[in-house]
Amino acid sequence: MKDWPYPKWIAHRGAGKLAPENTLAAFRLGARHGYRMFECDVKLSADGVPFLMHDAALERTTNGVGLGGDQPWDQLARLDAGSWHSRAYAGEPLPTFENVARFCLANGYLLNIEIKPTPGAEAKTGQVVAEYAERIWRGQAVPPLLTSFKPEALQAAMQSQPQLPRGLLLDQFWDGWWEAAQSLQCVAVVCDYRMWDAAVVAQVHGGGMRCVSYTVNEQAAAQQLIALGTDGIITDRVDLFPPA
Repeated sequence: MKDWPYPKWIAHRGAGKLAPENTLAAFRLGARHGYRMFECDVKLSADGVPFLMHDAALERTTNGVGLGGDQPWDQLARLDAGSWHSRAYAGEPLPTFENVARFCLANGYLLNIEIKPTPGAEAKTGQVVAEYAERIWRGQAVPPLLTSFKPEALQAAMQSQPQLPRGLLLDQFWDGWWEAAQSLQCVAVVCDYRMWDAAVVAQVHGGGMRCVSYTVNEQAAAQQLIALGTDGIITDRVDLFPPA
């Protein structure tokens, strides 16, 4: 990917914490604040339907119990994914990945898809998410960016749909991370914003990749990242940062 087609500012999980994360309500709220690129987490139901949810367990963000990946989609679709946030969002459902993707395409929005597998389903999730993304975005000028903390998921996505751009997510610099990003032919490295310094930015840029940060909610941190020359900033604060 010679040209970087994505904007600098990316709305985290739709609209961060202002609406229930990873729901269409959050995407709509982020869009009302002017954002045109969104990050979301995608995992598989027990019967192979990609849907949006961050945690492996259902309890924090729904009224369900247990692992989301252990339940079929027809059960997950009945859950309330909004009441935990506020009464205003009571009854908000978990969205399928396809529904969110169609919303983005219909409105000209871009997407950073974090492949967030249920433990043990890394390769299968990477493969299925990549297959769905290829089918839905076929013929579009700007494809989604596939990212994951799990190299196995990115490897499966690369084997399935090598033309889709990939990014390696990091919460620490583990041994071999740079070689992994290169072998996965990543176009970006996505780090906890506190991990970036001038040397790491130079290393990533020197390798032909872009530098993206999560989750940036304070002005001082954003200004430092801009000064370092990083390329993308993922934020919850769609109400604070204008998406220039």
